[in-house]
Amino acid sequence: MMESDGASIRGNVPQYSVSEISGAIKRTLESGFGRVRVRGEVTELKRYPSGHVYLSLKDEGGKIAGVIWRGSVSRLGMAPENGNEVIATGRVSAYGERSSYQLVIDRMEFAGEGALLANIERLRRKLLEEGLFDPERKKAIPFLPSLVGVITSRSGAVLHDIITTISRRFPRDVLLWPVPVQGEGAAAQIAAAIEGISVRRPRTPDVLIVARGGGSLEDLMAFNDERVLRAVANCPVPIISAVGHETDTTLIDLVSDRRAPTPTAAAEMAVPLRSEMVADMAHRNARLTGALTRIIQTARARLDQAAARLPDLPGLLDSARMRLDDRGQRLDLALPSFVMRIRNRLDAPGMHLPSPELLIGRRRAALRLVSGELDTAWQRALQTFQLRTERQRLSPDILRSAIRLQQARLQGLGSHLEAVSPRAILSRGYVLVQDVNGQPVTSAEARPVADRVVLSFADGDRGARLDSLSPQGDLGL
Repeated sequence: MMESDGASIRGNVPQYSVSEISGAIKRTLESGFGRVRVRGEVTELKRYPSGHVYLSLKDEGGKIAGVIWRGSVSRLGMAPENGNEVIATGRVSAYGERSSYQLVIDRMEFAGEGALLANIERLRRKLLEEGLFDPERKKAIPFLPSLVGVITSRSGAVLHDIITTISRRFPRDVLLWPVPVQGEGAAAQIAAAIEGISVRRPRTPDVLIVARGGGSLEDLMAFNDERVLRAVANCPVPIISAVGHETDTTLIDLVSDRRAPTPTAAAEMAVPLRSEMVADMAHRNARLTGALTRIIQTARARLDQAAARLPDLPGLLDSARMRLDDRGQRLDLALPSFVMRIRNRLDAPGMHLPSPELLIGRRRAALRLVSGELDTAWQRALQTFQLRTERQRLSPDILRSAIRLQQARLQGLGSHLEAVSPRAILSRGYVLVQDVNGQPVTSAEARPVADRVVLSFADGDRGARLDSLSPQGDLGL
């Protein structure tokens, strides 16, 4: 009875192969769950060279494996990191070879506003440490740009508000680069637009407005994306951010050069108000005209004062002409009498001078007197000289004695010179050593040219070369 019962049980239980049971479980999971949304914390995230991303989602009670295929990574909506609390959307699938199941994820978003704010805060601190918010990095907005670039959605009221405000304030050319401002791929397209419009040729915008309307925190997340923020920081064109309403604050507001509370305010920052400029120009023109008028009036008053202090030129000329005529008349009358007085002064000394004959006679008598005195003095000098000559005549004996005395003195001086003469020293065996230039060599350390020297003996000169002697040679060994 027992054997029959066991046989019947074995016959009623279906038998499956491993592949069949794995396939059945997979079909059951996929058909039973379909698409699901799973909330959990990202952990064990790994990115492979193939482009696939493997991760796990966990909470307090469990953990499920997940995979993001390469084709879904770009459409995911965010870049997952370990520690992010997310809501992953996908389908449950089994992996039969390992008897495991996993969540195939094709969409992911941050779980709740708190998680979004925490992620934004982490990114804010990171960029703050890198200095992307420093005031020194801010570029000045041009006063009157010729081309205004706008990055926003083609549809919606934002673009209309910006164009209308610019046309109303000061018409300028507007270049639109349309992008999606929320949803999948929005951040990548906004970053690409900022990079592309800043290098556009031939005309590059002078100022750039990045704008969108209001929305929830999730709707504004594209403007908190790190790729967009770094594109704004690296953009050479000044950027005005106008994202959300006045109370909304995104990280792009901190990185951009100016932050506008609304798109309309951004347009007002980008271009000045033409009516105000015209009024200001009119005011400045009026002030300039008034200032020039006052300057001219002041200069004219000074000129009038200076002219009033100047003398009457025609009167001065008439007075000078009358004085000239008077001086000329007086000169005509005074000149003849002056010449007469000078002539009288010249003739008066001539009347008191002696006659030439008298002067010549006096000079001739003086010359005769001097000539007689000279003859007398010459005779006296000649007699004196002859007397001195007779007195100085000497006898031959006296002359010979004087000569012998001078010869003896001369011989004494010669002997003394011979005693101190270098030649006398050389005759006693000494030698005078000189180099080829005739300079004496007085030291054993001297180094004459090419070691050549000239040896001067008492009876002549000989050439020689200096050699170094060893200590043994000096001792005679």
